[in-house]
Amino acid sequence: MTVEKIDTLVIGAGQAGVAMSEHLSSLDVPHIVLERNRIAEQWRTARWDSLVANGPAWHDRFPGMEFEGHKPDDFVPKEQVADYLEAYAKKFNAPIRTGVEVKKVTRNTGGPGFIIETSEGVIEANRVVAATGPFQTPVIPPIAKNEKIVQIHSAEYRNPQQLPEGAVLVVGAGSSGVQIADEIQRSGKKVYLSAGPHDRPPRSYRNRDFCWWLGVLGEWDREAMEPGTEHVTIAVTGAHGSHGTVDFRALAHQGITLLGMTKEFKNGKVTFQEDLIENVERGNKNYMDFLDAADAYIERNGIELPEEPEARKVLPDPDCMTNPILELDLAEAGITSIVWATGFALDYRWLDVDAFDEQGKPKHQRGVSSEPGVYFVGQAWLSRRGSAFIWGVWHDAKHIAGHIATQRTYLAYTDPSQR
Repeated sequence: MTVEKIDTLVIGAGQAGVAMSEHLSSLDVPHIVLERNRIAEQWRTARWDSLVANGPAWHDRFPGMEFEGHKPDDFVPKEQVADYLEAYAKKFNAPIRTGVEVKKVTRNTGGPGFIIETSEGVIEANRVVAATGPFQTPVIPPIAKNEKIVQIHSAEYRNPQQLPEGAVLVVGAGSSGVQIADEIQRSGKKVYLSAGPHDRPPRSYRNRDFCWWLGVLGEWDREAMEPGTEHVTIAVTGAHGSHGTVDFRALAHQGITLLGMTKEFKNGKVTFQEDLIENVERGNKNYMDFLDAADAYIERNGIELPEEPEARKVLPDPDCMTNPILELDLAEAGITSIVWATGFALDYRWLDVDAFDEQGKPKHQRGVSSEPGVYFVGQAWLSRRGSAFIWGVWHDAKHIAGHIATQRTYLAYTDPSQR
């Protein structure tokens, strides 16, 4: 059996894999990138039809190339984000092989590096970079497994037309949940939205986008979440351009019925936690704190930006907040489908190395894992808050590529007797 040998193997050709390949190429590190589908496949087929990037075109891109045909403040549709990543890879002739699945990675006992079993044969590599991204296995809580009702994860949702006639329960108050709930409601369906703890920054404030504010306030470079915020989602969208600030009260006045966190399904009924008002108020406090920080920055630096008093107006509480619903009979409410916008879990079963903690999460420092020769890139909070964004993953990949190049330099050393 012929075994192919390479210095570094990158697994995954999404934004993380493409960025990784660019930096390895610039440092002359021999490598290949394996992708089981197409380049940027997740952007094409694991997102709903109307999805746009969550940041404007001037921000959500690699430093070396702008989005063709888009203005700096546009929010680029998902298909064109995928096209952008594919074009970027072609720009430097990235050695990407598509249609090749990695089945197992193990350490090469008695030799250097790793043995990689793929659908196209065996590869030996000195180093392995896992660039498979944060959206790996959709998570659907098992609480409704016995309900005879259509249930899909947000990764399977494409558009309102794929859902059966009737009302829809959307579970999850992050960016995906609120965008999907809004789209389904605007299509004419009755929507119930189960909202847990969340932050909701302004899409824009005083003529500056949310992404700009996070930059000047130093939030993108924050290296760790604040304690207790691990399960708090961020509700922000580019779906309505610069006017896309998520406001749960506004969603309710629009016609969406807000509910607390989903608690239990039993005998065709679903119950909810008594936390709706608390969750909405927490999100509102986060929003106001953000505006305060922005105003303080403007005053501190003497910047002239137009004031925006309208941004601080709070809509009156809708009926679903003054009289929270704690139980729904699915049939009586006419609910015929559930969309679970409940996130994703990591799945590294194919990576059989000692680089994970008890929960299966990678053990690493800025992407350099506890297992020598194994690296991670593309994960949320890999080195900073911005790590999972297109521009953030580019900077993380640069650091990891530099680490690999340094290791190669040490291994290339020869002592006087060898020269």
